[in-house]
Amino acid sequence: MERIDKLLSSTGRWSRKEVKELIRQGRVLVDGAPAARPEDKFDPGLAAVWVDGQPVDCSPFIYIMLHKPAGLLSATEDARQPTVLDLLPSELRRRGLFPVGRLDKDTTGLLLLTDDGPLAHRLLSPRKHVDKVYWARVDGILNQEDVRALAEGMVLGDGLHCLPAGLEPLGEGSECLVTLREGKYHQVKRMLAACGKPVTVLHRQRMGPLTLDEDLKPGKWRFLTPRERSELAQLGTTT
Repeated sequence: MERIDKLLSSTGRWSRKEVKELIRQGRVLVDGAPAARPEDKFDPGLAAVWVDGQPVDCSPFIYIMLHKPAGLLSATEDARQPTVLDLLPSELRRRGLFPVGRLDKDTTGLLLLTDDGPLAHRLLSPRKHVDKVYWARVDGILNQEDVRALAEGMVLGDGLHCLPAGLEPLGEGSECLVTLREGKYHQVKRMLAACGKPVTVLHRQRMGPLTLDEDLKPGKWRFLTPRERSELAQLGTTT
């Protein structure tokens, strides 16, 4: 059970002082009734909270699906270059969100932003075998030798060992889907470059149960649905 003023201020949208004023004005409803006092306590997982006629998600963590555009860093902040968090409103930036698994500056596609550290750790752990699927265009034509090379696992020139990965050539072979169960630095690009097929375009389509929403244009985002959050939580607890 949490105080209603704490629940609302934890969303990053209002300060404690602002929440108290909202309650005084009768603009906060909990389970259909006006909140009486800032210190009244409710279950954040069960209470239906509305402010000014709009529902407010008071769950302890935030989960956002972002369609990352090219040109932004997958970082929380940078003194010289814009980051993916610059796409969010200020109230969400104050929540301490971070990207789960980084995409290169010129790579586009699905990026999960959250403040749930334990879940992020589980999703990124190679032991959990969470698939990440990328669409890539390469300079060259992919063949079955390349498919076998990725399927067997690769040792790159600097000695980096890569787990077995899936490679599915598409069309005439200059495009493909790559499925990883880990996320090492520039891994897709480095593996395909080792095959003599350097990547020219890279786009992440899927991470575990999450598939990039087709309605999200580059640079746009949305909160995960309850079903998506549930699927992520279940995935993160499996071995």
